[in-house]
Amino acid sequence: MTTDQVSERLLRSSARQSYDPDVDLDWDAPPVPGLWWMQPERVSLYGTEMWQRLGEEQRIELSKHEVASMLSVGLWFELVLMQMLVKEVYDCDPRAARTQYALTEVGDETRHSVMFGRLIEALGAPAYGPRPEGHRRGRLAPLLLRGPSMYAATLVGEEPLDRWQRDLAKDERVQPLVRMVARIHVTEEARHVTFAREELAAATARRRSRAETRWHQAMTAQSAYSVMRSLVHPDVYAAVGLDPREARRAALGNPHYQQTLRWMGEKMMPFLTEQGLVSARDRRWWRGSFLTD
Repeated sequence: MTTDQVSERLLRSSARQSYDPDVDLDWDAPPVPGLWWMQPERVSLYGTEMWQRLGEEQRIELSKHEVASMLSVGLWFELVLMQMLVKEVYDCDPRAARTQYALTEVGDETRHSVMFGRLIEALGAPAYGPRPEGHRRGRLAPLLLRGPSMYAATLVGEEPLDRWQRDLAKDERVQPLVRMVARIHVTEEARHVTFAREELAAATARRRSRAETRWHQAMTAQSAYSVMRSLVHPDVYAAVGLDPREARRAALGNPHYQQTLRWMGEKMMPFLTEQGLVSARDRRWWRGSFLTD
């Protein structure tokens, strides 16, 4: 199947099943007492000594702030992705299904960004976003990433959060509003992942010099590190009375959290490897992202 044929199928799917968060979500519904904002076993400190010291209310509050952090990082990445997609189609034929689907995806991402912003507001939490270094990398991404590394970075920004939200949407321990936002996002995001995978496979099939291949491998690894290390901002810990530096060290050294991050990327990593974008020369970046052992 050609990329245009895939794009035509995705355009039909977009026409059949897309959501309007303003209409399809009850933003005024109060939170349900006692429910989590994400599953406790996915919280970064779960299983640590710090976690044992927290009371149940503090644990639930921490889950809320970690959701806010992950959503704000998702929003940050979608803003980066929209810039990359618009740059990608700037010189493309607007009659082509591929161009039209890319623009449809930009529309989806705009709605997702607004939806994430409204949910963070509803949580009453800060929009943590990435730390300054990640924010700077995000500004450079539309200039540096192209072809294989652009679509590989797209998958790194989309697939791990997609898997996390799929699991979140099914769990009745989690607040209904969070679950519904997750359900809307994963339904539409599945098309984006399909498009990125098809485009990446097509891009890596083209002949490139060894130096170009090496560039795309390095950019992919560094994108993975930046995204995965940005998911939980250190300031979330201060919201429950913990020292941010001490808690971040505990989280990054937490085997439960490391396993969660590997699980989030479990379906993505074999595909990136198959496309020749995971190199042993970037092992430090990949291990630091916790997407590989």
